[in-house]
Amino acid sequence: MNEKIKTLYYILWFAHPALQALIAIIMFRRRQHRLFKYFFAYVILQVLTFAIVFPTYRYHRAAIFYVSWISTAISAALGFKVIHEAFVDVFRPFHTLRDLGTVLFKWAGLVMLLVAGVVSVSSNSLDMPSWVQAILTGQRCVRIIQVGMVLFLLAFARYLGVSRRQQSFGIALGFGCFAVVELALIASWAGNHLSNLTMSLINMSAYNIALLVWLGYAVMPSSVREAGATLLRPQRWEQSLSDIQHPLPADSLIPMFEGMVDRALSRRQAPLAAETAAVAASNGARTVIPMSSLSISGLVDRVASKR
Repeated sequence: MNEKIKTLYYILWFAHPALQALIAIIMFRRRQHRLFKYFFAYVILQVLTFAIVFPTYRYHRAAIFYVSWISTAISAALGFKVIHEAFVDVFRPFHTLRDLGTVLFKWAGLVMLLVAGVVSVSSNSLDMPSWVQAILTGQRCVRIIQVGMVLFLLAFARYLGVSRRQQSFGIALGFGCFAVVELALIASWAGNHLSNLTMSLINMSAYNIALLVWLGYAVMPSSVREAGATLLRPQRWEQSLSDIQHPLPADSLIPMFEGMVDRALSRRQAPLAAETAAVAASNGARTVIPMSSLSISGLVDRVASKR
């Protein structure tokens, strides 16, 4: 490694804790750490990881292998929780959909652990220990989930009323962009298309871009959720899931007929109110009985008598 490449390498590496510390300070001052506590913990953890990994890299080269891979495992696990946190924020108004998504995330985490365990047991690679294979597999699974989360938000943001200026969208966007680059680098590494140094420089540059995205969303004023006719679709999804979770009894025909009667009478409410006012005026009455005090049976009798 020549001096120019080495200088670029250290600049990209030192930019990580600098940007992460700045993001953490802005989030703390704007009280965003209360809403995104896992993301705030992730940023703080990355700063602490650099404080441990860099001195180990400089003065204890024998231990850097274990320290770096352990920190990678912790970061991957916390990154999974950060994506779940962003998902919960997106579905905050829809409690049933949020609960369903939480269950799906738990199953995804369990499947990730199972896949990582199977890979670590069945791996026969002499270049890499089994526990490293497990960590690498789990990290790939997390990256795939992060990419899927970004694609989901890009496809359904309009239906969910999610603004692209929301911080949860920015968190998912930063992780997703970095995950795409990292997965592409892993594929190139498997095919021996890029050297390790080139992969490291590209990977660190992509992560700095993700940090800049998070910094921009931390500084940007938080946007409110969009409201409109498109929200009727997720509301229907919410109602359908609620009906599945809490179905009505098979013999509950009375509420259905009551709803039909209420809808029919609501259409006649305005004409009957006008008739009541006219009758009261002709009789010289000083007060008019409001429609809300009339019983359903009385309204039905009045409609029948008029006919």
